Order: sequence, then C-alpha cells, then structure tokens
Amino acid sequence: MHPTKVDRAKLKKLTDLPNIGPAGAADLELLGILRPDQLLERDPYQMYQELCQITQQQHDPCVIDVFISVVRYMQGEPARVWWDFSLERRNALRQNQES
Repeated sequence: MHPTKVDRAKLKKLTDLPNIGPAGAADLELLGILRPDQLLERDPYQMYQELCQITQQQHDPCVIDVFISVVRYMQGEPARVWWDFSLERRNALRQNQES
C-alpha cells in the first residue's frame, strides 16, 4: 500500500503495510510473517538474507529498503516511501563490508 494511504487503525493484513503489495506480502509470508505485528522484533537485513536463502536467488537490495520501511513503521515511525531508506541501506552495507 502507498504510505499516504496507510491507516494504523486498519492494520490487519500484510498488504495494509506501507510499500507492501501482493508480491511483498508473498515475500514476507515466505519468511513466516503472516501478520504485521510479527515484524516488531525483526531485523530487515537478516530478513533479506533469509529471503535470498529460501528462494535461492539474490534479490534486488531495494527489498531491504522495503523491509526497513515496514519494520520501522511497526515500531512506531511514520509511514514513508521505501526509497527514503536507500541511502541508509547503502551506508550500512558499505560499513559492514569495511568491517
């Protein structure tokens, strides 16, 4: 769902989350996430790694941005478009490679 249309009071299914449509919901379901509240304690980077392992393919790194957006939303942050998190993700991955 587009972040401007999200309503916390009507958050029942995965596609009620910002930036999550049917394909994103299917990815979350592959990770065993069936309800939005199951995202509260999840790590978006770990979710991405798990998704790549389960599907046996390397997904676009922008999937991490989507995962960050929904985890943060469930932790109380405002709904934001997924690409707001792209710079953060690139910096985190670069920092991780340098470690």
